[in-house]
Amino acid sequence: DRYGPADLSRPPPGGPWKPLQVGGRLVGWAPDGGRTAARKAAELGERLAEERRQHLLSRLGHKLRSAVLALQESARQAAFGRTQALELVYEQAQEVGRRAAALEAAAIPPKDPARAVVLAAVLNVAARSVDHDLPGDAIVLAPEPVLVEALARLYDWMGGSGTVFRAKRDGDWWVLRVTPGPDRRALAVPELGEPLVRLLVDTHLSGFLDAADPDRPAVYLPAT
Repeated sequence: DRYGPADLSRPPPGGPWKPLQVGGRLVGWAPDGGRTAARKAAELGERLAEERRQHLLSRLGHKLRSAVLALQESARQAAFGRTQALELVYEQAQEVGRRAAALEAAAIPPKDPARAVVLAAVLNVAARSVDHDLPGDAIVLAPEPVLVEALARLYDWMGGSGTVFRAKRDGDWWVLRVTPGPDRRALAVPELGEPLVRLLVDTHLSGFLDAADPDRPAVYLPAT
């Protein structure tokens, strides 16, 4: 059960617990510690993460195939003289591109190493019209391309224009709290929302997506 960010100072409720660490990395908590329990926790975590990634890839692949089939049908109709189908071809081609990009983001692990990046600068790239007032010292440790992708997906999930981002330091984390835009609607492909954002944040950014309230999610990112 993932209850919060991986932090030695934040044990789960219901203890007492002992931290499980492998190579200095916190991999879980248990009533009793030791190398064997830590190794099993690490293996279990990796297996669960891979199972969830494969499930998401399967769903995104299915959604991409559906979009491609719709595009092919519209293109066929346009080729046989239905000029009104040309507008659909353009829109559906864009949708195919969006779904393909999401599939790529979920399938390819990050190649760039984590480095110190200014959160406000990255957010300006990920969502150019976003409303934010992030502190200048909000610097996180992350692979920048993945962080840009995660924040862009988070912005879209929250409704795009009108979404508000605020950040506050909390111990070893910068917590990015999000208020959705006024015109937010459910995504046509739900997998592009919380499931993809969670994969990017929890797995690739070593952070934690707190979506207990899906209308007011928070993202924990490692502070430098």
